[in-house]
Amino acid sequence: MLLVFEANMKKKIWIGLMVAVWVVLLVVILGILGGGTAWKKLNSRASKEVVCPADSLPNMMAGDSLQPSSADSTSRGKTLHSVENEGFVMLSEVAPEILQEIRYYSSYNFVGTRIEGYEEPVALLTREAAIALKAVNDDLMQQGYRLKVYDAYRPMRAVRHFRRWAADLNDTLMKADFYPNLPKSVLFHKGYISSRSGHARGSTVDLTIVDLVTGQDVDMGGTFDLLDPQSHPLRHDYVTEQQFQNRMILRNAMTRHGFKAIGTEWWHFTLRNEPYPDTYFDFPVKSL
Repeated sequence: MLLVFEANMKKKIWIGLMVAVWVVLLVVILGILGGGTAWKKLNSRASKEVVCPADSLPNMMAGDSLQPSSADSTSRGKTLHSVENEGFVMLSEVAPEILQEIRYYSSYNFVGTRIEGYEEPVALLTREAAIALKAVNDDLMQQGYRLKVYDAYRPMRAVRHFRRWAADLNDTLMKADFYPNLPKSVLFHKGYISSRSGHARGSTVDLTIVDLVTGQDVDMGGTFDLLDPQSHPLRHDYVTEQQFQNRMILRNAMTRHGFKAIGTEWWHFTLRNEPYPDTYFDFPVKSL
């Protein structure tokens, strides 16, 4: 009788162990299956959030910073893919004395062709930025200079055009003029192109100064959109003392009237109290 009891106990223990093993295996299998689903979801989400090839290239975007600036490389804010331009004005109507040479309407720019979104060679700005820029120009005219604007509001479609250009490493048409000392492959990483641009918020401007007597551009020690450390406004090692002082004439006038500069481009300024700090517009550049 005792032997039968022991045999039954061993049988029950063995069955219990087998059940326990199967339960563990089932839990493991379900965990793997569940983890696989979670991984697929995570991978799917990541694929939607990953930046395009151009974003992993050089961060340049003509006039937007040689090294990423918080203003231009931010991914926050909303983009209005529309024709909404309320609050914007044509600079020529607010300050007709300011010269305009809208480079992205022409083919003379670092891309070498007219940029998408530039339908007319006009400078658009938020009303606040345009009024502040007029004050800058009035200030400079008393010193014997006037402003010349190369770019103002820039739609997001133009930024996407820059990104596509940056991704095509074989397109080096304008290298000699705009990035002679750097391979195109490093432009994005070094901050010369950005995924977003402060210009698309409507209160950023690229500009220089012109001598009132000669009518010539003042020598800044490098052209607008020169993608090179030479464009850093506070560096003395790439420019002469006179060229540095010329940059400071522009910089000081802009900062006196409410604009902030960046450390990588002598021509680039943004209104400190911009009215649309988190909105990136996409309506085309044309007469309002």
